[in-house]
Amino acid sequence: MKIDFANLQLQYQSYKKKIDKNIQLILDNSNYILGEQVQTLENELQDFSGAQYAITCSSGTDALLLALMAIDVQPDDEIITTPFTWISTGEMIALLKAKPVFVDIEPDTFNINANLIEDAITKKTKAIMPVSLFGQPADIDSIQDLANKHNLKVIIDGAQSFGSTYKNKKDSNLGDISTTSFFPSKPLGCYGDGGAVFTNNKEYAEKIKLLRIHGQSKRYHHKHIGIGGRLDTIQAAILLAKLSYFSKELNDRRKIADYYAKNLSNVLEKPVIKQDRISTWAQYTIKVKKRESLQLKLKEKGIPTSVFYPIPLHLQECFKYLNYKKGDFLISEKVSNEVLSLPMNAFLTIDQIKFIIFSINKSL
Repeated sequence: MKIDFANLQLQYQSYKKKIDKNIQLILDNSNYILGEQVQTLENELQDFSGAQYAITCSSGTDALLLALMAIDVQPDDEIITTPFTWISTGEMIALLKAKPVFVDIEPDTFNINANLIEDAITKKTKAIMPVSLFGQPADIDSIQDLANKHNLKVIIDGAQSFGSTYKNKKDSNLGDISTTSFFPSKPLGCYGDGGAVFTNNKEYAEKIKLLRIHGQSKRYHHKHIGIGGRLDTIQAAILLAKLSYFSKELNDRRKIADYYAKNLSNVLEKPVIKQDRISTWAQYTIKVKKRESLQLKLKEKGIPTSVFYPIPLHLQECFKYLNYKKGDFLISEKVSNEVLSLPMNAFLTIDQIKFIIFSINKSL
């Protein structure tokens, strides 16, 4: 049985007619940069998320960079975030010469532990950047309360969580600024790099729109130092085609996650979704003691798996200058040795899911 981890080809074949039509229209009109489809997509993203402003950009990484630039992060500012995430979260903070300050995670949700944040706040702290890891928002109310108390900003790294909810509110409509990624394998992905920034703050929105085109207020007039961070029109057209199917895909992902949860052995630890949240299930990530052994057995059966993330950020060579050491964030270090992500996409068949579950349970 052939099983695909993300199944992008089957998804394309399912929506081929609509996607091809949208791409062909761009080719016919040659409106490759900031064509009308970009604005149309932004309008639809606003409607979907409930945020007043949605500004598309060139990647989820650039979305974080634009968000940090929008709140005017300066060298030596401190941004509190999690060490258990993809590199972009800490990388964009460091790129602006600010300091990533890491706080350990909850062992069940893999998200930043809001109860530990206040002890990390100093006079230099400018913002808190929680990550909605694997598609589930962090404890935003507690984080927002801390931010209000200490006059800090909250930037949501929602690279994996577009479409998730926290207390019936979309993930992209939380904090001062929220970001997402449209990398191909994300729940809503384009066919290259892409991302978006969401906010209800008009000043931030207007600044981000300028920052993504080199800080340009009008042609050859540059108000800010910015970046080349626009979303290609072709990618916007692809996302527009896929967005119409997105809610159904999210529902299908949840059904698959539920089936995994009910049928996988209790020998391993299954992901926990808090009752006040709905995950996009960007990944279905279990914890297992003998990970390499299980991975090898599944590979032999044609079942792909992946490890997100084997090395926490505080132990990465590029962050050596921060002087963190092994043992500083015990939960992050422990789960990095145990996490294993299983195939998760809206196009898995029931036979495939049963085969994956049977193979895992038999291998434990």
